[in-house]
Amino acid sequence: MAYPTSVNDQITDSVTQPNVQVLGTAPAIAMGNLYQATAQALANAAHNATNAQQQMFVMSQAATNMGVALLYSLDSASSGLATKKILGG
Repeated sequence: MAYPTSVNDQITDSVTQPNVQVLGTAPAIAMGNLYQATAQALANAAHNATNAQQQMFVMSQAATNMGVALLYSLDSASSGLATKKILGG
């Protein structure tokens, strides 16, 4: 209850008690906001990691494909050079 004033005590209490409630719930609301922000940041990090793994898999698949294609083309290229040397000179 507030100090005695010329205003009715019930009116004074109805104004001061919500202010006290706001001050009392502020730490809990702040912690809730912190937890929500942390959860969203961790979810974004997990999503980015998953996306990076998928892109890495696509790149490694493309590199493997190019390496195999190079290995398959070596035999025909060397055969072509040998044939050119035999027939050309």
